[in-house]
Amino acid sequence: MKVRHHNIPASYLYLEKNNKILLLKRVNTGYEDGNYSLVAGHVEIGEPFSETIIREAFEESGIKIESKNLKVVHVLHRKSIDSERVDVFFTTDKWEGKIENKEPNKCSELEWFDINNLPKNIVPYVKFVIEKIKQDVFYSEYGWNEKNMKERNI
Repeated sequence: MKVRHHNIPASYLYLEKNNKILLLKRVNTGYEDGNYSLVAGHVEIGEPFSETIIREAFEESGIKIESKNLKVVHVLHRKSIDSERVDVFFTTDKWEGKIENKEPNKCSELEWFDINNLPKNIVPYVKFVIEKIKQDVFYSEYGWNEKNMKERNI
């Protein structure tokens, strides 16, 4: 019997407004602490990518998003040291509520940054995807060649 591998799915929220992007600074998570990322989270069993980002957006930033207002802007197939992952990046320009840090135990900052002047300490694959989104690239691969981390786009 053929053994199939498993990918770890996650959803990300790429919010851009007035040429600024919303980033959070990770803290106390054990992964990329001190670096900026996007509002995001792992897909739970039985949960589609869209519901994941709706849930995570509310849990992390306090905003409510309707699925009809979500748009997929990028898909990343990523290889990390110990796993393979599929990351789906959504955007929206419609939400309810005020953006605020709802998880200060895992996020030390939640701020808007100029899209052309981002902080240096961004999670590497997130920085990679932000550049791909700016270039209107819908799909990319990251981390498959561990020696030189070559990336591919389609």
